[in-house]
Amino acid sequence: MGIQKSAHLYMQTIKKLTALLLLLTYSFAFSQYTDVINSNRPGKSMSAFSVGETVIQAEGGISGLQEKHDLAQYEANGLVGDLSVRYGYFMEQLELNLDMQYQYDWYQAPLINDTRGGFRQLTLGAKYLIYDPFLKIDNKPNLLSWKANHKFNWKDFIPAVAIYGGLNIRVGEDVFLKDNRSRLTPKIVAITQNHFGNRWVWVNNFYIDKLTSNYQTLGMVSTMTRGFNPRLSGFFEFQGSKNDFYADYLFRGGAAYLLKENIQVDASLTKNIKDTPSILMLSLGCSWRFDSEYERVYIQKPKEDKDKKGKKGKKGKKGKKDKDKKKKRKDEVELTPNP
Repeated sequence: MGIQKSAHLYMQTIKKLTALLLLLTYSFAFSQYTDVINSNRPGKSMSAFSVGETVIQAEGGISGLQEKHDLAQYEANGLVGDLSVRYGYFMEQLELNLDMQYQYDWYQAPLINDTRGGFRQLTLGAKYLIYDPFLKIDNKPNLLSWKANHKFNWKDFIPAVAIYGGLNIRVGEDVFLKDNRSRLTPKIVAITQNHFGNRWVWVNNFYIDKLTSNYQTLGMVSTMTRGFNPRLSGFFEFQGSKNDFYADYLFRGGAAYLLKENIQVDASLTKNIKDTPSILMLSLGCSWRFDSEYERVYIQKPKEDKDKKGKKGKKGKKGKKDKDKKKKRKDEVELTPNP
């Protein structure tokens, strides 16, 4: 009996210490930086979170393009190169970025058989995280029930929210938009991002592009990503856009593979559902993060929240959700092994 009582007291002490440790760990907010690279590729949507202060990240790729318009009787076949450079500046929530896309193709139409090349996109912008649900949602783990900790949570529908503002810069003659006389046009994007468990991430972008020009465009991009194992993830994406001259719906699907913690490769396929024009693109890409100068920064939670958590800890209530030893946050899909 003495041994059993001692063992019982020992287990009770361990549980109390564990709960206290979880509480102290949770009392700090989390940085947006993660140990594994978080890339916007291979989709076209922007995530709500930044790369982290002082972090530089490059995301680039090359695509084979086939475009054919039955009514206008033209066809274009060529290559599209794109590059995005992201930099965490001044604070964890703020990111500066430069997006570039250059197309070179062989263009055939009645009485025309020629090559053309030029920038499809050159945009300088900034993104700021307005709301982070991971700092507000109170996820208390049940230390005695695995099932309770992994059941569906309606709070997952509360998204992270960010806003992006950019400036499109036209370089040289625009060979793709014949009547484009605007050299500088604004772009605005509202971004939401949800995490469902450890494997699913849903990102939505709602944008107005080329403001003040004849080609002012309304659109959205919705991306669902699924992590299969610690290195492999897949995605499916829908993009719709409309202006006074053109409207289209594009569908993308593909996968990304983690070579190293800071290097990711990807492949994707894009197809629309119309023939005015029909579009088919096959893309290969790579993302690389330079973070040797990064120092982990934590966004502090409101003081009143910490006081409440401290009081609950003293009363012996449930501890906070166990974060990893490095206190990282989940900006993208947390790739976990299959059970």
